Amino acid sequence: MKSIIYLLTFVLFFSAQSAMAVDLTNRLGIGYSQQMGAVHDLPMITAHYYPNARFAISGALGIDTKENDSRFGALVKVRRMIFTETQMNFYMGASTGFSNHEELVGAVYEDKSNFEFNALVGGEFFLTGLDSLAFTFETGMGIITGDGGSRFRTIGDGIFNAGVIFYF
Repeated sequence: MKSIIYLLTFVLFFSAQSAMAVDLTNRLGIGYSQQMGAVHDLPMITAHYYPNARFAISGALGIDTKENDSRFGALVKVRRMIFTETQMNFYMGASTGFSNHEELVGAVYEDKSNFEFNALVGGEFFLTGLDSLAFTFETGMGIITGDGGSRFRTIGDGIFNAGVIFYF
């Protein structure tokens, strides 16, 4: 399975050489991401909106109501374009989020809540013929604070975690 993911990533990166960047002004994008640092493997529905060519606002929401393993996450992000290339938009930004999950402590499940703050740089690229489909990657640093104390972390989200977005 990992070899298929690596192959797909390789093909996407090298086929992007003939892609064109698009102006996302006043466009809404809907897709998925998995970016909560405190709640692992929580798929999230994400929305991106570009009120102008330089800034974007996005939000993500993930819910899993599994018995004794429920998880919830909400994330808000602001992006500012650093520069654009022919097939990519590079940006910097910040995000903040809240998560809640159940954790087994001894023989009892306890609710744990966390707040997350991140500083990011990243990019999204488009493929030829798919001007409305964006593949995103991000890196940066963050802090998570909550019931389990505080911790710093580095961020490295590839295409399959940072998200795939369809712009209307």
